[in-house]
Amino acid sequence: MQHQLYGAQRRDLAMTARKLDKRQWSTFLNGVTRMLEGKRAEVEVASLRLGDQVEAEWLPLLGIAYDSKDDIVEVALEGLDHLIPSPREIYVDDDPLGLWTFEIVNADDVREIIRFRDPLALPAPARTSGV
Repeated sequence: MQHQLYGAQRRDLAMTARKLDKRQWSTFLNGVTRMLEGKRAEVEVASLRLGDQVEAEWLPLLGIAYDSKDDIVEVALEGLDHLIPSPREIYVDDDPLGLWTFEIVNADDVREIIRFRDPLALPAPARTSGV
């Protein structure tokens, strides 16, 4: 079964994603944390009742994990610990170049969309001649 990611920036792209089996969540997210080290993340919360809201804009990712005991997904970002209680489904949109987006649907049908990208590369400092 294919699932479409949605959100303010993705509606027009009709991207498809694969659904993760719940038994894979902990192992997959632990592996992803290592793979995404040094990336930036944006967290968008989308619900029919509240609309789309950006919770975090391109903050450094510290880690992402699923705690089966408390049934919660934790997205640890620099300066923000974003918690997603009672996740029901996790979709992953990736390609051969790497992971692009997660969509986590909770028990209230709220969709948490987490996008990843490389940090912006700053230009090298200009060299000045010592006079």
